[in-house]
Amino acid sequence: MRDHRPRDLSPAEIGFVPQRAVSWLNPGLLAGTAVRVAFAHLFGGYLDKRELQASMPSTVHDHSAADELWVDYTADTGDGFDATLSVASVLSRRWLSVDDGPGLPRADVLVLGGDQVYPAASAAAYENRWKGPFRAAFPKQPDGGAELYAVPGNHDWYDGLTAFLRLFAQGEWIGGWRTRQRRSYFAAALPHRWWLFAVDVQLSSYIDEPQLDYFADAAARLGPGDRVILCSAKPGWVKTTDDAGAYDNIDYFVRTVIEPTGAQVPLLLAGDLHHYARYAGDGPDGQGRHLVTCGGGGAYLVGTADLPDEITVPPDERAAARDGSAGARDGSAARDGSAAPPDGRTVPPNREPEAEPSRRYGLAAAYPSRKRSRQLGWRVFARLPLRNRGFVGLVGLMQTLLMLAFLSAHGTWLNAAVGAAVAGVFAGTLLFATALGEHGRRHWVAGALHALPHLGLGILGALAWSASPLSEVPNPWDTVLAFAVYLPLAGVVDSWIVSGYLLLARYARVNVNELYAGLGIDDFKCFLRMHIDSDGSLTLHPVAIDQVCRRWRADPDGPPGAPWLVPVDPLRARRVEPPVRL
Repeated sequence: MRDHRPRDLSPAEIGFVPQRAVSWLNPGLLAGTAVRVAFAHLFGGYLDKRELQASMPSTVHDHSAADELWVDYTADTGDGFDATLSVASVLSRRWLSVDDGPGLPRADVLVLGGDQVYPAASAAAYENRWKGPFRAAFPKQPDGGAELYAVPGNHDWYDGLTAFLRLFAQGEWIGGWRTRQRRSYFAAALPHRWWLFAVDVQLSSYIDEPQLDYFADAAARLGPGDRVILCSAKPGWVKTTDDAGAYDNIDYFVRTVIEPTGAQVPLLLAGDLHHYARYAGDGPDGQGRHLVTCGGGGAYLVGTADLPDEITVPPDERAAARDGSAGARDGSAARDGSAAPPDGRTVPPNREPEAEPSRRYGLAAAYPSRKRSRQLGWRVFARLPLRNRGFVGLVGLMQTLLMLAFLSAHGTWLNAAVGAAVAGVFAGTLLFATALGEHGRRHWVAGALHALPHLGLGILGALAWSASPLSEVPNPWDTVLAFAVYLPLAGVVDSWIVSGYLLLARYARVNVNELYAGLGIDDFKCFLRMHIDSDGSLTLHPVAIDQVCRRWRADPDGPPGAPWLVPVDPLRARRVEPPVRL
């Protein structure tokens, strides 16, 4: 561990290379993302290291001796330097002032909820995008520091979890945080019969047998009156609007591992969507349940405008189909189409877990607000071309080739070159709508419709070019001029077509993530500070950082334990909503 304080922000001094935020729509990254998604779906099982973790210690971590405990939760952290360091700096403040109310002390435990690094896991990516900024914000502490746990998300899984386990499962210190877990999932006993269970669902697949056995052993300590905070990398409850089976893993785990013990699950936590949203309802036991997404740890903002006012969890059709059976461990299905009942000791002998009844949960709070999110969406016309210049070059190249193909038809508008160019445009827009996520019927329709304005621009471009003096330049210089003059102009205009498509497609829930990835907004960060009080209550304090810091300086003369890097501009935090007491 580094024990000297850096004198400046050079990589040699701070020990890592600060990274710019990922430009998600640049061609190489778009292609890489599509390949990783396809590879994960095709070969995810071969990358699955979870069953190998059965040989690792099966420790249930114990924080129950404390009379009260503060726990921080954040997710989707390791992207650009400014945003990640801003969140880490606010998290690590010894005393956090929020609004005009009483401040909040630094948490005793930090839980990272998934996607600790972008765009894909590797030792270098973790070092430069997550570990370096977090260590700089909270270096080794004279008083021992705090505990750190993490659950992997899909971006952590893209290398088969190798780098994640080396970083978070070795019991090492990362600045002032000490890692404790030895697996990619964990259970922790908290004060006053609260528990924290964090499951690893790999790339949205089943929960593996060794993991179920681990949690079955932990659940053997539960009983009526115990309360469990359940963490998962994805908020399956809100994703059921597009995928009715998105909640199945969580539903299965709750019904087969926790509910048979008589314990309650009043709080579900997840990241993956880069905002704060809390749904609240009665829950299956009538005692109240909160479904919280808090993925504002550093990655680009995903607005809340598209969140439904109300969700049904589990979806009515899934609850009816189960008819009392549980989700299968191996993904197999029963003859009637419902999930097959499990085997093993997560279900008490001679007892099938009852299907959890569908319950409705209303959106109680969102950050940023849905109105503000809609306003931010309109910035895409300026931000997409400025932040994704490689994408502008790609669509400019497409338009230039399309224009030249139309010109080659010599007024007939149809030849082999035109056919190939038109087919290429349709292929590109269909892939854009379907290859990066869900691909239902509406995605194919949106992709096909998206091609039409691009073709229209190609026709207009061909007409304008043929009417300009540049078309009279002898070959091959006319082609050279087309690439030199027409390509950049057409690229900007075509990026506006893509921006308009993204604004409209969001209403059909298509390419919503790509809209916000194109915007690349670093601000509007958030995390959740939780307090288990001496009376046994749990209070949620959602914290917002409206604007990240973009100027930093080294503090070489700071006292031991003080941040290495401090903000030049004010870095303020406030409450997302009033404290929520469970």
